[in-house]
Amino acid sequence: MDILELWPEINWIENKELRSKVANVWEAALERSVLSAEDLTKIPFTLLCGPDLKVSFMDHKRSVVHIARAAGEKCNEFYHGELPVDMDVLIAGAILADVGKLLEYVLDENGKAVQGTYGKYIRHPFSGVSLSEEFKLPAKVCHIVATHAGEGDLVKRTTEAYLVHHADFMTFLPFKERLQI
Repeated sequence: MDILELWPEINWIENKELRSKVANVWEAALERSVLSAEDLTKIPFTLLCGPDLKVSFMDHKRSVVHIARAAGEKCNEFYHGELPVDMDVLIAGAILADVGKLLEYVLDENGKAVQGTYGKYIRHPFSGVSLSEEFKLPAKVCHIVATHAGEGDLVKRTTEAYLVHHADFMTFLPFKERLQI
């Protein structure tokens, strides 16, 4: 499976160099991972909600990118330049936010995705930043990768990082913590 098949949203990035770097990070992560592109369309998007979750890793990741993009467009439309959103940075950061999970996950003897030893030591925001820096992604994109998860609660976030963080958590927490009556 081609990276653009897996991630058609990469084409939303207008800056050709940034678009290429984002694709290169994903290609490298797939080469280093035990997971294939096809696995990403089948494994549950989180290990915290049980094995029967039907939402795949890619379903969740792509929805986060779509939601973050829509939020960024609305900020640019309604806030009169007071809260400008760099759409290329936003989209690149959203696409790369969980790339480190490809190094964090392994497959157990039954083919189920589980957190591997590396992932227990180095969570995906850190490995994602490392991969992104290896391919010389701008600091403002690496910042989104670094701060999209709970680790980011300890630092100030850019507008783009807030949008990705909230798009990620608004599509995760209801699976994990929703009130069911």
